[in-house]
Amino acid sequence: MTTMGANRLPTALRAGVLRAAVRVGSRGGRTPHRLLGSLPADVVATLERDGLDPVTRLLSGAPVRRIRLPLGVRGWLVTGYDEVRAVLADGATFSNDFGHLLGRTGAGRELDPGGLGFSDPPHHTRLRRLLAPELTPRRLALRSGRIAEIVSGQLDHLEGQARRHEAVDLVQHFAQPVPWLAICDLLGIPDADRAALLELGRERFDLGGGVVASLGAVTDWVRFLRAMVTRMRAAPGPGLIGRLSAASGDELDDVELAGLVDGMIVGGLETTASMLALGAVVLVQDEQVSASLRRGQPPRPYVDELLRHLSVVQVAFPRFARTDTLVGETSVRAGDVVVCSLLAANRDARRGDGLDLVEPAPSSAHLAFGHGLHRCVGAELARLELETALPALVQRFPHLRLAVAPEDLVFRARSVVFGVQELPVLLGSPVRR
Repeated sequence: MTTMGANRLPTALRAGVLRAAVRVGSRGGRTPHRLLGSLPADVVATLERDGLDPVTRLLSGAPVRRIRLPLGVRGWLVTGYDEVRAVLADGATFSNDFGHLLGRTGAGRELDPGGLGFSDPPHHTRLRRLLAPELTPRRLALRSGRIAEIVSGQLDHLEGQARRHEAVDLVQHFAQPVPWLAICDLLGIPDADRAALLELGRERFDLGGGVVASLGAVTDWVRFLRAMVTRMRAAPGPGLIGRLSAASGDELDDVELAGLVDGMIVGGLETTASMLALGAVVLVQDEQVSASLRRGQPPRPYVDELLRHLSVVQVAFPRFARTDTLVGETSVRAGDVVVCSLLAANRDARRGDGLDLVEPAPSSAHLAFGHGLHRCVGAELARLELETALPALVQRFPHLRLAVAPEDLVFRARSVVFGVQELPVLLGSPVRR
């Protein structure tokens, strides 16, 4: 990869981001499609926001409440912090196996993305054992210099854009490229595959096209990933995909390897990009915190409080009850589907739901990365990117400010991953070090 390619999105890739943003944004005013329209109001509320905050009805009900899902499935919405944490921690009682959903819908196995999020032990344990050593804080510390290079390159790119345009979209030119380049670099994904992957990923999470379009996007994504890892297994490169191929031998087939790659991209791209953009929204409106980060204050407490407050991954993967059980004081039957709202749990009024960047909550207090055996395996990678990028942004551009009124920002409507569509900013004079 050339120096320019390492630190900036190629022209085709930037164009892909812009096309996808325009496509998704153009659907913001549509009537909800049949998939969302068939869900109960309580479930739809898990995907809605009032600005950065949850909608009132998400937090106003009981912490465990009955919902009726499509296809006659009996379900429960869990919003209380203690109750959500208990469900996520109990892998023996609650299953993540995607096969439960396939069996109910009659869908083909080609829709199963595989990977960690949709599997149970012992399969989950085996896959996580292969991946987790690559994502420990100690191992990732070796990549901190590379992450800093990527961030610095995108800050240079931002500055160049500002010389041509007064306002710059921080989503397109910073928040999206930083995690995308970081994860592609970590995985060793060839340049030729990156633009197509980014576009397919956008389509996968765009719920505006209806059930058929959504299932078709997942199918295309899964097929592309499987074909890509098959090619890369034949000629392993220096990235994580190549290392896993070489180290696992026959223990990891192409479908499983594609599932791990799927989890890394899905779990690490849109989520971190949304956190970078929304974190910037908060920081540019809080001069006290921005000044602290510019002075070199350790960023982790601030990042963790932003993770808790923003909770960009709004709901956890659905769980399937294996046996009759209690969630809080509520009886749940075997076969029921349990939907956990991470946003509501992190804003549980019983624990305090306000944003406190002066005295941030300890990192263990939030569920932004999930909890238990399915806690995000890439959590430390996301933290490293956020702790590098947000301070660097306000240090390079101490006069960073919104180019529009806060009320004019357009947030992603009814998306599993919450975010802002565009973030026009004025950079002001940069600081050279």
